[in-house]
Order: sequence, then C-alpha cells, then structure tokens
Amino acid sequence: MKNMIKKIILAVSAAALVFAAFPSTSVFAADETPPASNEASNERLEKIWSRQLRAYERLGRTFENSESHLAKIQSMIDKAAENGKDVTTLQAALDDYAAALTAAKPTYDSIGGIVSSHAGFDSDGKVTDADQARSTVEQMREKMMEVRSAVGDSFKALHEALKAFRDANKPAEPRQERD
Repeated sequence: MKNMIKKIILAVSAAALVFAAFPSTSVFAADETPPASNEASNERLEKIWSRQLRAYERLGRTFENSESHLAKIQSMIDKAAENGKDVTTLQAALDDYAAALTAAKPTYDSIGGIVSSHAGFDSDGKVTDADQARSTVEQMREKMMEVRSAVGDSFKALHEALKAFRDANKPAEPRQERD
C-alpha cells in the first residue's frame, strides 16, 4: 500500500512538472499599433532637451550665486587665518575654483545661444525637425561637458580641501547647547 501511494505521488509530480513546462495562456496581439520609431525618438529627444534645459538653469544659478558663495568661503578662510590656522591649501583650492568659474563662463554663455536658437524644437520643446533636434541636443551635451570638465575637478578639490580643513580643525570639546 505504501509503495502504491509513493508511485501515485511520483506520477502526479512528474505530470505537474511536464505541464508546468508548457505555457498555459495564449498569446494575444496588441490592440494598438506601436508608435513609429521616429515618434518614439522624438519623445526621447524632447525628454533629453527638457533635462538639458533644467541643467542649464541650475548651472545658471551657480554662476549667478558664485560671487556670494566665493565671498562666504573667503570670509571663513580669513577668519580661520586670523585665528592662526593654516589655510594655504584651502586658499589655493578656492583660487583654483574661482579661476575655473571665470574660464568656464564663456562656454556657459555659448550654451545660451544654443538654448535661444533651439534649432529643431519649437518654443514648447516639441520636436519640429528631428535631425536638427539631434544636432542641438548633441551640441548642448558637448558644451555642458566642457563646463563640467573646466569646473568639476576644481570644485571637487575645493570640497575636499574644506572637508580636510574641518577635520583637521575640529574643536576639542563638543559644542554646548545654549539655554
């Protein structure tokens, strides 16, 4: 009897494995036709253009606020120097960053020309000519990469110098909360 139950369980398991190997649903065709490849690429170009415009605006705010940020960091450096701290590395990093911002400003301004002409896009950011739009997106990408390569390393160096300065000059006692 036990032997018979084992055989039945084994046969049912084998049958379940065989049926599991085959799909149990039918394949149905899609109701709508997929968009044409140029429509999909146009949507993609519009998304890329929108993303690039947002990056351009953020970059513009960085350039607009750079003087106040640089002045703030410079005042912190001056205060630390008055307290007898070694700020040579920090000052050099700030000077390099300021020079990089100045050097990158003309490239940023040239991006403004690309944005104002927006060849291949209408005023709402919709593709009017796919080839021109691709060219515009590519030009924008190249200019943004130029700005990034001009400013990026010096910004990272300034950030690291600030971090190292803070770590080297931590107060001996933690701050006390005021009443």
